[in-house]
Order: sequence, then C-alpha cells, then structure tokens
Amino acid sequence: MTLKMKNSSDHGKDQVVMNEGVVTLLLGITIVLVIMNTMMFNLALPAVSKDFHLSASSTSWIVTGYSIVFAMASITYSRLADFIPIRRLFIIGILFLSLAAIAGLFSHNFIMLLIVRILQASGAGSIPALSLNLISRYVPIERRGKAMALIMSSISLGLGLGPVVGGAIVEYLGWHILFAVTAVTLLLVPFFVVLIPKEEPRKGSFDALGALFIGVGTTGLLLFLTNHSWLMLLIGLIALALFIVRIRAAKEPFVLPSLFKNRSFLILGAVGIAAYLCSFATLFLMPQILVKQYGLSAIQAGLVIFPGSILAVFVSRRVGRIIDARGNNTIIRFLPLFLLASVILFALFEGTSFVSILLIYMLMSVSITILNSSVSNEMSRILLPSQLGSGLGLFQLLQFFSGAFGVAVTASALVWQKNIPLASAYSNIYWGLTIVVLLSIGCALGYLRSTLRKPQMA
Repeated sequence: MTLKMKNSSDHGKDQVVMNEGVVTLLLGITIVLVIMNTMMFNLALPAVSKDFHLSASSTSWIVTGYSIVFAMASITYSRLADFIPIRRLFIIGILFLSLAAIAGLFSHNFIMLLIVRILQASGAGSIPALSLNLISRYVPIERRGKAMALIMSSISLGLGLGPVVGGAIVEYLGWHILFAVTAVTLLLVPFFVVLIPKEEPRKGSFDALGALFIGVGTTGLLLFLTNHSWLMLLIGLIALALFIVRIRAAKEPFVLPSLFKNRSFLILGAVGIAAYLCSFATLFLMPQILVKQYGLSAIQAGLVIFPGSILAVFVSRRVGRIIDARGNNTIIRFLPLFLLASVILFALFEGTSFVSILLIYMLMSVSITILNSSVSNEMSRILLPSQLGSGLGLFQLLQFFSGAFGVAVTASALVWQKNIPLASAYSNIYWGLTIVVLLSIGCALGYLRSTLRKPQMA
C-alpha cells in the first residue's frame, strides 16, 4: 500500500510517499540478519579460542567489544536521525555491517577479528534503532501497531534462527563462513535507496562530549558486570555523573534531560526493560540447560529454541491488528502476567524434560514479543516529535544494558551455586526473575493509572 504520510519529526511540514508494507518487510528482513549476526557468533567462540590460542578473558572481548559498540551505535544513530536523513544513516549502517563482514572472511588473527566485529557492531546497532524511528515518523498511529509487531517478531526470529544456523555453520563449514551470511545485507542497500523516503537535512548539532561520557559510563558498567573490575565501575560512575552535568549544560544535548522528567516514559520503559532482561537471561541459560543437563548438541539446542521464535512471528501479525484496533493498554495490563507465568513455569518444570523447556519458551517468546511491540508503539505515541530520536535511542540503550546485566548476573549466580545440583541452580535463577517480572507488573499498572489521569499524545 503506497500512502502519503507526514514526517512527524519535521512537525508535519513535509509530505512524502512511502510504500508502507514493503518498507516494513524490508526492515524485518534486515533486522533478522542483524540479530542472527549477533547470536551466531556466540556459538563460534570455542572454535575461535582454539584457532587463535586465546584465553577465556581474551575471547570474551569479542563479545564485550561488540556489545558495547552495538549499544552506543543504537543511541547515536537515533540521535543523528533528528537532523540527518534516515535513508543516509541506514545506508551508512548497512555498509559498515556488510563490508566489515566481507573483511571478516579474511580475518586470520585475533586483532583483525576484533576490529571486524567492532566495525560490524557500529553498523548493526543502527538498524533496530533507525527502524523504530522510521516507523514512528512515517507510519500513522492507526497502523503503527502492526508495523511495530513485525519489527519485534523479526528480532524474535533472528534470536531463534541464530543458534540453529550458527551451530550448523560452525560444525560443518567453519566459523569464517558466518561472515558470509551477514555480508548478504550488502544486497539490501539498493532497496533502501529506492524505498526509504528522501528527506532534507535539518539544522542540528551532535553532542560528541555527551556521547563520549555516556559511552564511557555504560562501557565501565558493562565491564564491571562482565569482568568484575571495580576500577571500571568507578570510571563508569564518574563518566555518568559528567554525562548528567553535560546534558543539563549543552544547547543540544545527546539525550534530552526532559526524558528523565517524563514519568510515563520512565515507567513504561521499565516494563520493556524487564522483558529484555528475562529474554537475554533465558537465551543465555537455555543452551546451557539443554547441553549440560539434557546432553543435546548445539544444533539440537537451537532447534528447541526455534519453535518459540517462529511462533512469535506468526502471532505478531494478528497482535499488530489488535494493537491498532484497541490500543496498547490491554496488552500492557495483561501480557506481563503471561511473562510471569512463563518464568514461574521455568522455575517449577525446568528439570523435567527438554520438551517442557520448548513449550514454556514458546509462551515466554510470544509474551515478550507482544509486550515489546506494544511498549515500543506506546512510546512512539507519548513522546513529542522532538523527543522521538533521543527517547527511542535511550530506551534501546537501557534495554540492551538490562539484557547485558541479566546475562552477567545469571552467570555470576551459576558460579555462586556451583556446589548445588544444576537443576536447583537454574530453578533459583528463575525464581529471581520472578521478582523482576513482579516489579514490571507494578510499573505497568502504575503507567495505566497515569494514562487515566491525562490524555495520551498522538
């Protein structure tokens, strides 16, 4: 369907034409490849460590470096989208991702591999962030739920396909071939050139100092969580304090201070952040449970994860229509309860069979996909047009950080419980996640109460 729509970030002055359905599908395909790129390489770490004779700490930098740059790219591209044409940013991001992947095919030492992964992350982080910005800017509110649901289901599909495809490639073809899968994104560049609306650059400036402070701050905290370095924690906290000072003083700050005063934005964000924490922690735990507890291979473990991801894709289309027809409040009210049920079921039945895990993850995957679709859609409604880039970028940064936090705490919890049976250790972690979900339910109810007191912004 080709429609004329207003560019909301330019306050409705520019009329542009965008083929809404085709563009959303294009974004979905790109996101699947980006998320697969993130997930596939985790399965290659043992082989990389063996080929390059790396220690565990050196190998971890391949993941840590990618994660840090991906997070910063998300918020940076979102902020740049406020005054640089989105089409231009998409093309830059995809070129970094795909050209680095081609270089990765020829990475024969650790340093080159690390540089390639960091360059990939600098492009990969742009795609989910810019996709949310593009949809929020050009898709009308009455159809935005369907588009948001497709984006979130694409993330779920990428999370599901990554372990299956990555495990098969590493086992039968070698880890270098993983880069060939990601290099396919280069073929998508002409489609972005043709299909993404052409915009004129707007006046604006980039707060490099603010970006530096939040980058160092989040890096320090992530390194503390992954490597338990107290020095990194201190550096991170100092950088975040400087970031707060900076955004209050800068004329065009990297993150708008008004976002931290927007109670609805913060409470709603907490709901989505809790969902991401549960998702990342579960995707970290499930392969270990399936391999260590049930003796499955990496490929078999991926096949257990896959049905939940593919089910989320099929469900999302109908859910998008429901969001467009009835709004987000019903989903925000009830879906956290389904997420609560899934973590409790994991705690109770994780040790029974891998079939139980498959079925429970189907419930969790669908719950998280639907909830994140609704939360992202609702954020696009409550944020002012001038806040969209900064707000969505900050939300994605916080989501990513919560995911990294969930993985780090889960890994530490397994170490703390090394002297008890694995089944009990895994179950205890899910009881801990139950507390997180209960807090998110409180935030969801708090947000819904606030919407009754004031009208939503379109």
